[in-house]
Amino acid sequence: MAAQPSKGTEGKIEEMGKGIVTEIRAGRNPKFTTLSRTRSNVLYDKKEGYLRLGKAKEERSFLNYSQSKRFMQTVAVAAKCHKFVRENLHTTIRGLFYQLKYSLGEDIDENVFSEQSESNPLIEDIEVALSVKREGLNLNANRKGVLAGNMKVMDTFGKERLEIDCARQGRSGWAIPSDVDNDIEFVDVKAKGVIIVEKDALWQRLNEDGLWKKENLILITPQGQAARGTRRLIRKLADKGLPVYVFTDSDAWGWYIYWTIKTGSINLAYMGSDVATPEARFIGVTMSDLDKYEFLNKMTINASEVDLKRAQEMLNYSWISRSKEWVTELERMIKSKKKLEQDALQGPRLTFVDDYIKEKIRNRDFLP
Repeated sequence: MAAQPSKGTEGKIEEMGKGIVTEIRAGRNPKFTTLSRTRSNVLYDKKEGYLRLGKAKEERSFLNYSQSKRFMQTVAVAAKCHKFVRENLHTTIRGLFYQLKYSLGEDIDENVFSEQSESNPLIEDIEVALSVKREGLNLNANRKGVLAGNMKVMDTFGKERLEIDCARQGRSGWAIPSDVDNDIEFVDVKAKGVIIVEKDALWQRLNEDGLWKKENLILITPQGQAARGTRRLIRKLADKGLPVYVFTDSDAWGWYIYWTIKTGSINLAYMGSDVATPEARFIGVTMSDLDKYEFLNKMTINASEVDLKRAQEMLNYSWISRSKEWVTELERMIKSKKKLEQDALQGPRLTFVDDYIKEKIRNRDFLP
């Protein structure tokens, strides 16, 4: 799904509304149809290398007792987002929930929405049905992710057009917004690659060392699991021809951060290639590093039962198990019941992490 301009989004919501009105005036049962986002309808596209939705659809209609409330709620969400777009105002999905948390009537002791868990899935339904992104509906998420590197960003915010030099953001870096599609442009990208570091603490360590300057890389931390805005940004940088390297802990959670960046996620399968970067490569940390760096054998920590269960779940994902290298890593972790944090690379000296990353990239020593 390409980013949709506000006018296009407004028009799509209006067409949805007109279709419902036409059905009502014709005496027919108004319906809302979208692609099913169930696990069974999530497919791995081997050719393209990312997760996407299949063709299964789900329908809800107003005159179906079991579907009428959800139908009404969907229309309410669409109407409110249409208002946001027309007014050119933005809020969060939490803000949308409170905009719709009102009673259905004076004599009806029931709200349109009682919990945010009711409204969130409907936003995604509308995204899928109208082929727009949440950000095109003027709904933002919390900012999560930081960047430093040799590139500039043109940010049109309100009536101002600002140029942000990501090489001059000091120790804090540039905070990645949730919306990197609308009114924002990445220009003058002079870096030769992108490295994603799982933890913010290690990002600060590498930023202090100036690794991104020395190696001409764009240094990003998603601060754990990457938010969709950060994943979109990574995709955009890959589209500019920059190789993408991911550096996480050697455990199921860190490895899944990589796979989410690479293939997308089950939850966001409806966004397909927009949030996936199949070209990404994993540079570490790996269980195999224990054979290459003797000191790391003293740095392992015990894996919990939850860690081991998550690793086994990953082995059951076809897009992961098709890689023999990753099967080896996961099985080794499960058998040894050990895991390794990326922070352990600071054991010999704080700057050893820099050498590790440079050596991995130089020798193309990474997992697919």
